[in-house]
Amino acid sequence: MSVRVRFAPSPTGHLHVGNVRTALFNYLFAGSKGGTFVLRIEDTDLERSTAASEQLIYEDLKWLGLKWDEGEGAGGEYGPYLQTGRFQLYNEATAKLLKERKAYYCFCTKEELDAEREKALKENRLQIYNGKCRRLNDEEVERRINNGENPAVRFHSSKPYALVRDLIHGDITFPSNAFGDFIIVRPDGVPVYNYAVVVDDALMKITHVIRGDDHLPNTPKHTLLFEALGYEPPLFAHIPMILGPDRSKLSKRHGNTSIEQFRAQGYLPEAMINFMALLSWSDTGEQEIFSMEKLIERFSLDRVSSSAAVFDFEKLKWMNGLYIRAAGIDEITALAVPFIIAAGQTDSDFVKNNAGLMSDIVASVRDNFETVSDAPRYTAVYFSPLPEFDDETKEILALSTTRPVLESFLKRLDGKDRLSADEYKELMKEVQKDTGVKGKPLYMGVRAGVTGRTKGPELDRFVPLMPAEKLRERIEQVLSSV
Repeated sequence: MSVRVRFAPSPTGHLHVGNVRTALFNYLFAGSKGGTFVLRIEDTDLERSTAASEQLIYEDLKWLGLKWDEGEGAGGEYGPYLQTGRFQLYNEATAKLLKERKAYYCFCTKEELDAEREKALKENRLQIYNGKCRRLNDEEVERRINNGENPAVRFHSSKPYALVRDLIHGDITFPSNAFGDFIIVRPDGVPVYNYAVVVDDALMKITHVIRGDDHLPNTPKHTLLFEALGYEPPLFAHIPMILGPDRSKLSKRHGNTSIEQFRAQGYLPEAMINFMALLSWSDTGEQEIFSMEKLIERFSLDRVSSSAAVFDFEKLKWMNGLYIRAAGIDEITALAVPFIIAAGQTDSDFVKNNAGLMSDIVASVRDNFETVSDAPRYTAVYFSPLPEFDDETKEILALSTTRPVLESFLKRLDGKDRLSADEYKELMKEVQKDTGVKGKPLYMGVRAGVTGRTKGPELDRFVPLMPAEKLRERIEQVLSSV
């Protein structure tokens, strides 16, 4: 059997991490089985769905590297891949169910259904449709439709139970009297989610449905519909929800939840993929860092836990830092520059005219990054005025050795435009010889003089990247304050 899976988001905004984890598991499973990854857009929520949001979904998936084999932009023989283009297919399926008495028209008004719901609440029981319209004959149905009434269509849930075969949770039996006859088409003719998704999965020959376990209560309805339509249900795998650090359902109050937010804050797609793959899935060993290729090779549904996963923001930052340090410096510089410009440290003309210098600057500090948006915090030492001295810097500046060290360093900058790394090292030897100062008092004194801090990039990388004139200005400013 050729494996076919699908990711079917609603176009109501950027993808959040729960959506992406679902897309990723489908993508990895398809890849591990040599199968097909289908992208279907479920846009039947006409009030909330927008074309702009649809484009955001494509952008987010492309940024993450999740390329679909079938869907908008990729083609395929089972389209259209937007639900709003599939209404004829839903209508044909509905006509079949009506003809075979597996569904029926329901003329009950909202007021009648609300009254039934209120009665059930008062009697402390589940609100199950009473089957009133199931007993209408064909003549009565035709008469009411001809009189302008717009009925819904209900599925006749005639079986006592529904069996769901789940690859994560095992076989689960649901009594059908827990939901009764349910609506599959609204009075306006729009199919409900629980119906459209079954018709689509059946006609697109989906073999495995991998989705969040919040869909598990809907699945017995789906299995009954597959059977009524004459299709073998796919195998299901309901993956657990994602929790915040406080073990409540992940939401905006925990921080970033959408891929767009993580992207805007300087996370790399490779880190996002690696991190989210480990939410409820693990390999057989202790390894945590995986390329996409290795994830595809190693992924299996039998390694997916049924327990909820905790979204550890700190671990994601740590992992993102690993990927930043492993990436090419040109890539990281290109990502960091917009943040540096936005912070007002430099402008696009300087960057354009000093591409090599910018790469060297970013390279000197990128080991400190957890996200690329951290760049301005660490590149400020090159572009911004000296900061107000902290206590550690004041302690270094108060040493009796610091002034002679800085005066010697300043003197030896005369006539220089910029120092090479070798020239800097030679200059430090000369300062040591001039002053007799060495070790920490020597290097920390120079660092405090040229950066205003006791921590930062290595001096043999920092000094060659700074114009000698700027170094002189800083040292003179420091000497005037000590």
